[in-house]
This record gives sequence, C-alpha cells and structure tokens, in this order.
Amino acid sequence: MKTDTLFYQLFQTFPHFFFELLNLPPETANHYQFSSVEVKQLAFRLDGVFLPDTSDSPIYFVEVQFQKDNKFYSRFFCEIFLYLHQTDLGNNWQGVIIYPQRRIEVGETSRYQELLNSGRVSRFYLD
Repeated sequence: MKTDTLFYQLFQTFPHFFFELLNLPPETANHYQFSSVEVKQLAFRLDGVFLPDTSDSPIYFVEVQFQKDNKFYSRFFCEIFLYLHQTDLGNNWQGVIIYPQRRIEVGETSRYQELLNSGRVSRFYLD
C-alpha cells in the first residue's frame, strides 16, 4: 500500500515526528531505531475452545497450565488473537486458565495487566 511506504519513509527520515504525534519530546527518537519487521507465524495449539452456537455468546478459550512457563501469557494471548484474526467470527471472547497451584503461575505479567484485569480472563487455582 502506498501509504505504508510513505509513512515508512517519513518515520525513517524524521523519527521525531512519531514521538511528537504521541505528545512526547522529539528527542525521544534518539533512543529508538525504526524499522519494518516481519512477524512470522508460529503454530499454536489451544488446549480447548468452546464455540457457541449464537453470535451473541462469547467464545471461551481454555488453557490448563500445570507446568511453570515464563512465556505462558505471551503464548496464551498470541493463540487467542491469532485465532480471532483467522476466523470470521464476531463473538466476544473469554480466556480461562486453570492452574494446579498459585506457585505454578510465573512469568512477566505487566505487559498483559490490562487484559488480566479486564474481566476477560479468569484464573482458577485448584489448591
């Protein structure tokens, strides 16, 4: 698309424009490197998906996580958003995670805090 190329060239040449758009000091650009990045798709497997028979009911994505995994949340949300991207379904969604104990839940969550606090994700601990 021509606009992609235009903005790529604009931000490559004048990266401070981007930060000005965000109401940040133009000097912020000195701490960043701009490039176009290709994101390759990995194969993901969801533990379970409950698909409703009506469009007004949510899709439930279920993950049973019994092992420590520092990248669990990044993978979990990738799986959900990739699934939503690849289907034509317009349903809302809910994520359900089942842990055996709280101590199994490890890893960085700050990147996902808004999603975890949104009411879209329920976490259950069997202990």
